[in-house]
Amino acid sequence: GPGQAEMYAGLQELGVANGEDLKETLTNCTEPLKAIEQFQTENGVLLPSLQYALPFLDLHGTPRLEFHQSVFDELREKLLERVSAIALEGKVEERYKKLEDLLEKSFSLVKMPSIQPVVMCVMKHLPKVPEKKLKLVMADKDLYKACAVEVKRQIWQDNQALFGDEVSPLLKQYILEKENILFSNDISFLQNFFSPSPKTRRQGEVVQKLTQMIGKNVKLYDMVLQFLRTLFLRTRNVHYCTLRAELLMSLHDLEISEICTVDPCHKFTWCLDACIREKFVDNKRARELQGFLDGVKKGQEQVLGDLSMILCDPFAINTLALSTIRHLQDLVGQDTLPRESPDLLLLLRMLSLGQGAWDMIDSQVFKEPKMEAELITRFLPLLMSFVVDDHTFTVDQKLPSEEKGPIPYPSTIPEAFTKFLQENRIACEIGLYYILHITKQRNKNAFLRLLPALVETFSDLAFSDIFLHLLTGNLTLLSDEFALEEFCTSLFDGFFLTACSRKENVHRHVLRLLLHLHHKVAPAKLESLQKALEPTKQSGEAVKELYNQLSEKLELRKPSPAEVAETPSMELPLPTVPTPASR
Repeated sequence: GPGQAEMYAGLQELGVANGEDLKETLTNCTEPLKAIEQFQTENGVLLPSLQYALPFLDLHGTPRLEFHQSVFDELREKLLERVSAIALEGKVEERYKKLEDLLEKSFSLVKMPSIQPVVMCVMKHLPKVPEKKLKLVMADKDLYKACAVEVKRQIWQDNQALFGDEVSPLLKQYILEKENILFSNDISFLQNFFSPSPKTRRQGEVVQKLTQMIGKNVKLYDMVLQFLRTLFLRTRNVHYCTLRAELLMSLHDLEISEICTVDPCHKFTWCLDACIREKFVDNKRARELQGFLDGVKKGQEQVLGDLSMILCDPFAINTLALSTIRHLQDLVGQDTLPRESPDLLLLLRMLSLGQGAWDMIDSQVFKEPKMEAELITRFLPLLMSFVVDDHTFTVDQKLPSEEKGPIPYPSTIPEAFTKFLQENRIACEIGLYYILHITKQRNKNAFLRLLPALVETFSDLAFSDIFLHLLTGNLTLLSDEFALEEFCTSLFDGFFLTACSRKENVHRHVLRLLLHLHHKVAPAKLESLQKALEPTKQSGEAVKELYNQLSEKLELRKPSPAEVAETPSMELPLPTVPTPASR
């Protein structure tokens, strides 16, 4: 067929007879058998000792093809070993000269399946495959597919669009994996989005594949960073910032100095990575990080764009915010003001650099955002006053009460707190982490007091997936409170349901929470929630799917009509207690 002809076309160029030549010989001869014998002699394996061995194999019924094939396979293995050896021996110029000659001779046979591995092996060992050959490979889908990654890198580095086509599905997969974790049906305060260590995260499939594609090629690394910046600008999706840091640290793990030494963020990222591992910025590392920020020289401010992207990684923000809350608690104990703590000021500086990443890369104005004095002189002292309120209340509870009766927990929120959460991004981020902190401490009073401030926050941060993922996890610690009408009304009607209809993701998070805790919720409340959360025509598949799962679980909980009839009527309906199986 035509495929065959194309496959063997290269043989003639090398002066090797092929099927066409045999056809030619047989068409123009008088004694076909003699002609075949002569063709076999001329084109067979030229070893005198074989003259007698071949008839012997014929007697045993071994086809000549099988014999030639096994000799060929043996030779090919030897040749592949030899090529790999040439690539390592002698002077650099000489060994590459040998390989280039070999490529020149063999390339015309690259379509022959039996020879292709050898040609591919030669190219793989050449640091610079001739441009013409790369173009031929690129133009042929099958050849391109069969190429070693070492050859593809040479093609990619001058073909950004082609490289983009290879990288794009991996980036989509990465974002999807992150979102699947945030919306996972397993809700727990022990295991959450931030639980895996940086080292574990870098073993992920996408990071590993990208690392492999880049190799030691700085040009390809720069291209991937450019893709990540562009996508971050286009979508504002902060997971691209995580990938930016993970990729650099994955190359760091492999000690690829060719890339690490030219990325100006390397040492900063390495230090921050250690903090993320500990979920805390200690004093020694704080000094180091500060040194990097202070060391940005005139004329090199552009590096701030990269550093801000590294600090915008949710894992970095999580670490900085948790450290900030810990510092504030310590300051309460030491009777120190926030403005007197250099460590705290550094954390805020890094938070605002991270939170300002999008604006900086978008505007291309590379300077650190200005810190608002009010954040330090008014907002943080406010948070500290909440910590003090908690201490006072706890102590009061323990004192023997005189005539005055129990002191109620403060229920109002200072107006300034709500205003800060609406207007100041850093204040909002820290405020949300403070709320996560009190929830984790099972401090129901403080939680209910501050919850109303979350309905309207800076760019709706309280309805962002990462916050809701963490909040739902921490709320499982307050699961017993869900039996109380007042608690449910504050949490659902006062917070979640205010955004459900306009924000699909909030709808999903509430359903996740109820799937997990429905057996704790007072039945009457559960029924009204089921009505309120019913999907609309506009709802996406995920919401419908979750809603159906919840409905099925609630169906299972309903007692059968027979049971209902037998129950003596009581003044108060008893909350149904689920059997372990129906959970």
